[in-house]
Amino acid sequence: MQELQEHPVLEKNAKAAAMWSGGGEDYDRISLGISSALDHAVARLAPAEGMKVLDIATGTGFTARLAARRGARVTGVDIAEGLLEAARGKAKAEGLQIDWRLGDAELLPFDDNSFDGAISTFGIMFATDQEAALSEFVRVVRPGGRIVVAAWTHDSNAVALRKAVAPFMSVPSADAPIPPSPFNWGDPDWLRTSLGQHVSLGIEEADTVHRLPDAQTVWEEYSRGFGPVRAVAQSLDETRLAEMRSAFLEWVEQFRTDLGIAMPFRYVVSAGIKTSS
Repeated sequence: MQELQEHPVLEKNAKAAAMWSGGGEDYDRISLGISSALDHAVARLAPAEGMKVLDIATGTGFTARLAARRGARVTGVDIAEGLLEAARGKAKAEGLQIDWRLGDAELLPFDDNSFDGAISTFGIMFATDQEAALSEFVRVVRPGGRIVVAAWTHDSNAVALRKAVAPFMSVPSADAPIPPSPFNWGDPDWLRTSLGQHVSLGIEEADTVHRLPDAQTVWEEYSRGFGPVRAVAQSLDETRLAEMRSAFLEWVEQFRTDLGIAMPFRYVVSAGIKTSS
């Protein structure tokens, strides 16, 4: 445990930690936009008074705050100190007592069977070592405890958004390892053969809709608060940034209604009771 306290984030994930940290408090606006999905996941966790809950990859703590409002004793862990700093301020403003910890989903700084339940909403899915993250997720929950994950599906607009931004990303070196798809966590078959080995698993699919007044507001929120988009935008010169913004706005415009922008995102909530010891 001492090694984890000194090095809470694995070295290989330091770059991702910096990328997500950049969103800071602005990331909470992204969570607000998809809050119906976060509410859905927390409802399936069913936190009760005094229940000890871990929120993995908590970000700015939106999901952790939802659980804490229901009386749970919540710990939120994330690799991104910039997001945790915002999380602390948000919780303090509401008078919520939440334990915020810097830590890596692939090597959690908690003992076995430490929590009555654990949840991750669109967070653990981005772990590059999915086997390690899943093992850690299960390890820290006591037998009989509840485990809940919310993740985007392979056909979600979350994937389409990545494709819209992809032409502006730097090309990885030829020998760089190819990470697994984060959208595996939104694949019912993958979930049943992986998480289903440890949890009496149930799965629900649904859509959440991010509603904003116009495409420009979408660009401003994502380029400020959403780490992957922000990082790409900040890496570009003025000309390429203008091209990226134009491509982004064009992609968002397909979701225009009479009242503004309504972007639907398909996701899966998987939940169940830990059956293994």
